[in-house]
Amino acid sequence: MLNKKIFILLPDGVGLRNFAFSNFFKFGLQQNFQITYWNNTPFDLTTLGFNELKIRNARANPLTDSYKNARKHIELNLSIQIEKDQVYDTYRFPFSYKKIKPAIKSLISRFLIAAFSSDKGLKKIREKIKKLEKSGNYYKHCLDALQTEKPDMVFCTNQRPVLAIAPLLAAQKLGIPTATFIFSWDNLPKATMVVETDFYFVWSEHMKKELLHYYPDIKENQIFVTGTPQFESHFETNTTISKEEFFEKYQLDLNKKYICYSGDDFTTCPDDPQYLSDVADAVRELNNQGNQIGIVFRRCPVDFSNRYDLVLEKNKDIITPIVPLWKKVGEEWNTILPTKEDLELQINTIKHTEMVLNLGSSMVFDYVAHQKPCAFINYDVQNKVDRDWSVSKIYQYVHFRSMPNKNAVLWLNAPEDIKEKIKIGLEQSAKTIENAQKWFEIINQHPPENVSDRIWKAIKIIVN
Repeated sequence: MLNKKIFILLPDGVGLRNFAFSNFFKFGLQQNFQITYWNNTPFDLTTLGFNELKIRNARANPLTDSYKNARKHIELNLSIQIEKDQVYDTYRFPFSYKKIKPAIKSLISRFLIAAFSSDKGLKKIREKIKKLEKSGNYYKHCLDALQTEKPDMVFCTNQRPVLAIAPLLAAQKLGIPTATFIFSWDNLPKATMVVETDFYFVWSEHMKKELLHYYPDIKENQIFVTGTPQFESHFETNTTISKEEFFEKYQLDLNKKYICYSGDDFTTCPDDPQYLSDVADAVRELNNQGNQIGIVFRRCPVDFSNRYDLVLEKNKDIITPIVPLWKKVGEEWNTILPTKEDLELQINTIKHTEMVLNLGSSMVFDYVAHQKPCAFINYDVQNKVDRDWSVSKIYQYVHFRSMPNKNAVLWLNAPEDIKEKIKIGLEQSAKTIENAQKWFEIINQHPPENVSDRIWKAIKIIVN
């Protein structure tokens, strides 16, 4: 007999990979939970055999975005004051004035930041956000749904979306316990907390300390250290295919060793095509010296630009692009969402390539889960697309300070470094992998294959 009924709130598509395409659902069933996805994405979860309740016409109050942005800026202002560290300035996005609606929102935000930039002011902003979200029809619909369904708990898959606020407030109004999962390893220093829940699920003891530091109102007994399902699938065998099958499917050469270049979005790395070109030049030199190396290019799944076209065409004998299997689901949303098929594609790409090169992403942990090394790009190109952008800003971010040993990755400090570092990655990477593993254990609770089980055990503690 099923016991407790748990609502898994998906306020946007970000949580799909962790909580719909992983083993999360299966582990919940094994522990006898009745699971309903409270689904605000256009993805039809019934196709995966899940029970879902669709959220219809979710709309935040028109003012909430302005207050949310003000909250972020005020939290960053306070972090600068407390930490005496200007790195928090780099987490701000520029205000938009190109169109009337964004311009009005920006002006309201700037006024609120100027008027409420203090601890007391921040509390007023947070309370106002709740008041705004409780005043709309969306909140009333959420109340009605919860009164009808009577879940024992609402678990939110992501702490960042404005559209998660009303459902969680409605649950709290009815005395239903609420929890949120902190989505990414860099989220807490960046002031991305939008929701306020009864409990918080974090990746690691390191992230727990961050949560207590940045949000002192949260108490230690509200936090569960579980790890993230993001890496759990790397330890399954039923999602992998043989090297021969993978190489045939993507027209790769069995005589070559392949490295993976993992692309970023334009904002994170405007010079990505040039970096890819530099890597291709290095591989060409290595091959001229008798090596047989190829590059698999996996672009950022939401980057549909043509900015790589010239590099790919020039180096088509070396670079094989493998396009991520994300989908646009639903005309109304015009949203690009991850798929289960893409998760399997990523796992097989990692399994059948020797190492990864990119600009400071968490792919270092995906690769070390397979005991493979990562190289981080660490130089600026000569003809930058955006003169204000610099690679030096990236590695100043707070989350990189968790690296226990700078040799957890191979550093590409200049184009001339790439050739030698690829050789090290292919031939002498044991120490790098060992250091990366230590970093992985700081960032994500181990063993990583038991994350979903730990999350459900924590949910059981809460509901009982």
